[in-house]
Amino acid sequence: MVQDLFDVASVECREGHLLHLRFDDGAEGVFDMSPWMCRKPYLALKSPAIFNGAKVAFGTVVWPGGIDIDPETLRNGIGRFAYNLAPDPVSTALSVAEDGPEYGAKTVT
Repeated sequence: MVQDLFDVASVECREGHLLHLRFDDGAEGVFDMSPWMCRKPYLALKSPAIFNGAKVAFGTVVWPGGIDIDPETLRNGIGRFAYNLAPDPVSTALSVAEDGPEYGAKTVT
């Protein structure tokens, strides 16, 4: 089985260890890093200074200290644990998504 490969085109850090991501295929959404913060090598990202140092390199998100995360993990996880954002989330209401309210998943409707 061939898996699609994705490249992260841009990343923006948000409060609560959220990453707003745009991918080369046009997809975008928010990935919640909170569940990853209790394991290596992501423990260092608990520091806001380090977490907010995220940037795109080699098609994925990287942080100071050589920390990175697989772009397919990011692409497949957007919206699963956090929020999917519409272009203007302020003018829209949030509702619980069908795919996982146990994770606090929310979708802009």
